[in-house]
Amino acid sequence: MVVRPAEATDLEAILAIYNEGIVDRIATLEEEPKDQDYIEAWFSVHQQRYRVLVADMAGDGVVGWVSLNPYSSRCAYAGVADLSVYVGRRWRGRGVGSALLKAIEPVAQAQGFYKIVLFTFPFNEAGQRLYRKQGYRTVGTFFQQGILDGQFVDVMAMEKLLSKD
Repeated sequence: MVVRPAEATDLEAILAIYNEGIVDRIATLEEEPKDQDYIEAWFSVHQQRYRVLVADMAGDGVVGWVSLNPYSSRCAYAGVADLSVYVGRRWRGRGVGSALLKAIEPVAQAQGFYKIVLFTFPFNEAGQRLYRKQGYRTVGTFFQQGILDGQFVDVMAMEKLLSKD
């Protein structure tokens, strides 16, 4: 497996993996699958400071992706990036997420970020194990933070301070 910067030719695979995450209801409050126009617009804002990496498996292509996203438009939070990580169903639990999380940290530091935050569902225990294994800590839980399938959903916040070395 090679983790590398995403290219426009990866968008079909990135979209398919993201849509799996939407359908599975374990990683996002989004309810409706996204289309090509959506992913192209999303990718266009991930070309400068906010980056996307993909896990490329020989013979299988892109099997997962990670992105740095804006956390806040307020200048006080300019050093904080929000994180998204998605792994194709068939590749979950096989080290892809760990590889992506490790690879995004030096990219984040090079872009001037000192902290990465992420939001996960309290019931996504596999995701939390992955994040904790990579040094993320739980900050707290936002109760009834969103609505998914007509039901309130709690959202957990996690963070990692990036080392300066």
